Amino acid sequence: MRPRAIVLLSGGLDSTTCLAWAQARYECIAISFKYGQRSTTELDAAKALTQAAGVEHRVINIDLGNLGGSALTDHSIEVPDHEQAGIPITYVPARNTIFLSYALAAAEVFKAEAIVIGINAVDYSGYPDCRPEFIDAFANMARLATKVGVEGQALKFETPLLHLSKANIIRLGIEHGVDYSQTVSCYQADDQGRACGKCDSCRLRKQGFADAGVEDPTRYIP
Repeated sequence: MRPRAIVLLSGGLDSTTCLAWAQARYECIAISFKYGQRSTTELDAAKALTQAAGVEHRVINIDLGNLGGSALTDHSIEVPDHEQAGIPITYVPARNTIFLSYALAAAEVFKAEAIVIGINAVDYSGYPDCRPEFIDAFANMARLATKVGVEGQALKFETPLLHLSKANIIRLGIEHGVDYSQTVSCYQADDQGRACGKCDSCRLRKQGFADAGVEDPTRYIP
């Protein structure tokens, strides 16, 4: 029997690559979050991707929009169309901590051995919860805070993209058969899932395809 993993899936480029990577190693359960984000077409992408892959998919509702504090959850804050110094306004406070906490609960409930998350410390937007130090600290907390951890069966936290450039992430995904035309990465995609082409996520994605020498299959707003 294959080991089981919980995979955090947004429907974007990185997390979809992670899902494909994980499927080669684990029986996967994907979880996504409707957290009050500006665009929810990424969730439509996640649903379609998991259906095509034959992977169980659960969507968890969290109202981070009620808190605001980020351009991704507060519509009164504009998504910037230029690179920002420091931690950008698109950072959602404690988002990965919250997501991983739910994944931790799911791993215990579904008896998973690993949690797979597509954080990246190379081509990323400067978010503090995408650093290896964060994952190490969360894994230490998980060993103390869970039944499996206390019983000596600590969960593995798999971060296959952590030290890869965006170009190498794309190459990895292509090796695993990922169809990137089905993914949505834009912070403010329209109702059809078309990307703005201007936000930080779009810029990193565009440059990744260019650097990988792969045609960009992203659908952009005219």
